[in-house]
Amino acid sequence: MFIVDAHEDIAYNALHHERDVRRAVRRTRELEMARMPCCVGPVLGVPETAMVGLPEHRRGGVGLVFATIFVPPDAPDAMAADAGAQLRYYQELAAEGAGSGVRLVTSRADLDSLVADWEATLTLVERPVGFALLMEGADPLSSPAELEQWHARGLRLVGPAWRGTRYCGGTGAPGPLTDAGFALLAQMQRLGMILDLSHMAEESFWQALDAFCGTVIASHSNCRALVPTDRQLSDEMIRALAARDGVIGAVFANRFLDGTWTVGSERGVALATVVRHIDHICQLTGTARHCAIGSDLDGGFGVESTPDELDSVADLMKLADALTRAGYSEDDISGIMGGNWLRVLRRALPAGARPAALADLAGAHLPSPTV
Repeated sequence: MFIVDAHEDIAYNALHHERDVRRAVRRTRELEMARMPCCVGPVLGVPETAMVGLPEHRRGGVGLVFATIFVPPDAPDAMAADAGAQLRYYQELAAEGAGSGVRLVTSRADLDSLVADWEATLTLVERPVGFALLMEGADPLSSPAELEQWHARGLRLVGPAWRGTRYCGGTGAPGPLTDAGFALLAQMQRLGMILDLSHMAEESFWQALDAFCGTVIASHSNCRALVPTDRQLSDEMIRALAARDGVIGAVFANRFLDGTWTVGSERGVALATVVRHIDHICQLTGTARHCAIGSDLDGGFGVESTPDELDSVADLMKLADALTRAGYSEDDISGIMGGNWLRVLRRALPAGARPAALADLAGAHLPSPTV
């Protein structure tokens, strides 16, 4: 089964936490424990136990990731520099070719080639892994006009908000689209980019649906009916996304799955709770067509704060078993695990464009991972 995960902060973790995605998760954990054996945990601002590595993607059948460019709030110049460094990190991974096995997916041709080659591989280690680039929070763009350069370099999806940004209200920061936000949406529509509504404040969400006529998704959002915070989608938002044939990726963070769970709790959360959120969307919309995965693994949380059955990204495949136990059909499960995201990308991506900037990276390489 070709699995698609619509949200992983791979470059941020590489550049800010020395988590080289080319390494196996086990090795990353060993290195982090040697570096800070008594300090692993969110209370001290140190990431929880790592879950993401390319060997685990391959072993678990994760063939495509929406790889984010995520920059926490900072001075404008610092945010722009950080975002640029993350973009280059992805480009250098892709420039390694067979060395990393990473491919940037910027067109339908890229996507079709990735899936065909993935299915044709004889061994797990040969599987390519595709990265479709998603900017989470648009503040690294000093103006909407810069988006054209980013698009030329491979960016295909943009979520205007994380918290509040210069473009709109966001999680914990209610507010509308700003004038710059409306201009950003207009530029995205002109370029044929995908709008990620995750994290957008409710007022901004509804304004964006009215103003933007292109493809809309929520890469990593759960259901407000089950976890009542502004980080989740209300039933009305879910129905509106479905009416636009959008897809919603389930987040695997315990606190977004179960509102009564707290960090450090001895009580676990079962993978069946992810199915509850998926099932809620299916019951609202009458179909599994709008449900998918947007795990956000290693997005500020790790093993300690994810469902009990998960140890790494390789275990995303266990969601298929949980869906089977819940009575979902093979076709619905195939869609949720990846097919629904593939449908959206085939509809929205350009036919065969290729970022010219990749040619500049011929021979570029990242330092070899510690093994």
